[in-house]
Amino acid sequence: MGKIAFIFSGQGDQYPGMGKELAENYPAAAQAFALCDTLRPGTSEQCFAGTEAELKETKNTQPCLFAMELAAASVLLEKGIVPDAVAGFSLGEVVAATVGGLFDRETGFRLVCRRGALMQQAAEQFDTAMAAVVKLSPEQVQQLCSKYPQVYPVNYNCPGQITVSGLSAQMQEFSADVKAAGGRALPLKVKAAFHSPFMQEAADAFARELESAELRETTAVLYSNVTAQPYTEDARALLSRQICSPVQWEQTIRNMIAGGVDTFVEIGPGKTLTNMVRKIDAAVSARSYSDYLTEVGVC
Repeated sequence: MGKIAFIFSGQGDQYPGMGKELAENYPAAAQAFALCDTLRPGTSEQCFAGTEAELKETKNTQPCLFAMELAAASVLLEKGIVPDAVAGFSLGEVVAATVGGLFDRETGFRLVCRRGALMQQAAEQFDTAMAAVVKLSPEQVQQLCSKYPQVYPVNYNCPGQITVSGLSAQMQEFSADVKAAGGRALPLKVKAAFHSPFMQEAADAFARELESAELRETTAVLYSNVTAQPYTEDARALLSRQICSPVQWEQTIRNMIAGGVDTFVEIGPGKTLTNMVRKIDAAVSARSYSDYLTEVGVC
């Protein structure tokens, strides 16, 4: 029998009202939101009734997504669905580390609040943007990026899709080059250059935050965005480096499959990671947490 993995989504899938139905129907979810409200008053209210613009602010997005994802994971765990492995995309890695046992819930949430604030501060220093490049190979994208001093390939999502970060002034010309090469550059609704050198200051500050965090033995195999491998080196270094390093998502999923995972459950408000997993390997099972609960009959 294969293994099950929880994969936690990052920024982009958030929406007003996320998690409200969870909290209303599952006590374990309500308790998770209550914990987050204790540490950051108003978090659940932002999730349930915040505006789209409010939820797009990185300082709000990250704690709100953490709360919603922790709530969803809590429901699965209460139903006896326990992951063998965990991974998260960008901020989702902090949730994965928490659910996987590296941090207690309070520590994980405090860290994600600081992470969101630090990354927003770094983003506000530059006029930057991100775009998802489709229909080109990693080598093609890397070659195009090399023409520009401040445009970087940052998220290796799945076959035929790589996210790029860079200065807004250079991204328009870069997008034209992508089109000329036969691809498309789809602008993302963020005003930041996440996982690039523009985030170095935030990464350094987050490293200092992590110094005082208590680490514990994980209960599930935790995979790193930076290495695409299970955590074997210093966890604090991996989590801080992740902020200014590319997300090796496709390779992470391939390594998890090689490690015996054949069922992926996406924990988050959308199905972005589910779709990526299916593009990486159609032979494995990939479902959102809500679909999975329905399928296993524990809704």
